[in-house]
Amino acid sequence: MTRTFTLEYWRDGEWYVGRLREVPGVFSQGKTLNELEDNIRDAYQLMLDDKLPGTPTPVQTKDIGVEV
Repeated sequence: MTRTFTLEYWRDGEWYVGRLREVPGVFSQGKTLNELEDNIRDAYQLMLDDKLPGTPTPVQTKDIGVEV
């Protein structure tokens, strides 16, 4: 099964850095955009392998004020 996620990425010096928008905590980097994509897939897989089957990930939300 293939799931589709949104990769948000940016340049930090010579590196591409990114995260999966829909999966909190899955970040990675790469020297090229293709390397970042491969590394983010690996990071996601490692997160899945680390979870016990059937254990939901607790996600909470909270509204906060940010002065602009």
